[in-house]
Amino acid sequence: MDKPMRLISGLAAMLLSVGVFAATEIELELANNDPDDIESLQRGARNFMNYCAGCHSAKYVRYNTLGRDLNLSEDQLIENLMFNAEKTFETIETNMPMDDAARWFGQPPPDLSLMARARGTDYVYSFLKGFYLDPDSPTGVDNRVLVGTSMPHVLWELQGFQTAEFEIDENGTVQFVQFDQAMAGSMSSEEFDEFARDTVNFMEYMAEPIRSKRRALGIWVLAFLMFFWIISSMLKKQIWKDVT
Repeated sequence: MDKPMRLISGLAAMLLSVGVFAATEIELELANNDPDDIESLQRGARNFMNYCAGCHSAKYVRYNTLGRDLNLSEDQLIENLMFNAEKTFETIETNMPMDDAARWFGQPPPDLSLMARARGTDYVYSFLKGFYLDPDSPTGVDNRVLVGTSMPHVLWELQGFQTAEFEIDENGTVQFVQFDQAMAGSMSSEEFDEFARDTVNFMEYMAEPIRSKRRALGIWVLAFLMFFWIISSMLKKQIWKDVT
């Protein structure tokens, strides 16, 4: 009887832990991005290479793949995106030495090739918008989505700086209330939302470059299967007509 009781207790503990996690999960903003929007992907590629690629790599993505999928000529690709590469078949790498990065930030900045797929676009979108001033942080900022992040607010010139308001609920849990603008950036709130959305859109594309082709092919496959099912059903009726 001890073994079944231990099993039941373990399952109950797992369910309780899942419930606690769900209750404390941070509410994310919806990215509402569209990976089929080529112009948005082009802007997102520009944003990523200018503000992200200095520290983060995307080692599973090649420049010539970007050029083909984003309708960019080789000259546009070289002039606007290839800042630290010589050949278009190279992948997106950072020039930052990982040993130095680990010493500066506490850990090397992660590769972002699959980040949007691993965390979800809403998570990345909320993270980009979630920085707020924190005098206790080594970088001077913290993030609502990833508390204690070692990443500095690299988009502060665009978004500006904001403070975060928190409150403690009846259960003693600290809850986020809202952001307040402390210093304006070069972009309005709406413009920065669009900037973040384009960047997230590009990161979702990077996580699965064949997404659009896969979905288009899937439609044709389903259409073929439906057509084949109709033909096979008619053939079955014709074959079994005399038997029944």
